[in-house]
Amino acid sequence: MKVILLEDVKSLGKKGQIVEVNTGYARNFVLPKGIGVEATQKNLNDLKLKTAHDEKVAKEKLEAAKKLAEDLKEKEVTTTMKVGEGGRTFGSISSKEIAELCKSQLKLDIDKKKILIKEPIRSIGTTIVGIKLHPEVTAELRVKVKEA
Repeated sequence: MKVILLEDVKSLGKKGQIVEVNTGYARNFVLPKGIGVEATQKNLNDLKLKTAHDEKVAKEKLEAAKKLAEDLKEKEVTTTMKVGEGGRTFGSISSKEIAELCKSQLKLDIDKKKILIKEPIRSIGTTIVGIKLHPEVTAELRVKVKEA
């Protein structure tokens, strides 16, 4: 019996895949647990439509991420930091603070986990920070730190 998988199954295959299984296995395990549906003409057509829709949505998200990356290239966020004797700074600028600056200054809601900095910013000046917008798109944002 041919079955369309609705979930990833370790021994059978990935979600959306059409697999051949024994009739008893399909009737007693796969279909009752909701892991898959029988590969009828209607279900195959639904799978094809869903796949096309998912590809279209993924393409739109990729295009939106590329556009946002281009917009972020020209923008920068500015913050201040206290500086003591000899140019030593007090504290640092973390990814959480950069996310808050993006929200307040650029009106962009960026998750702090998507901001790629190896270590917090501890110096005055401009630093370029990477932002992972999509698995295939990484944008760059300038963070300008001024003396308070």
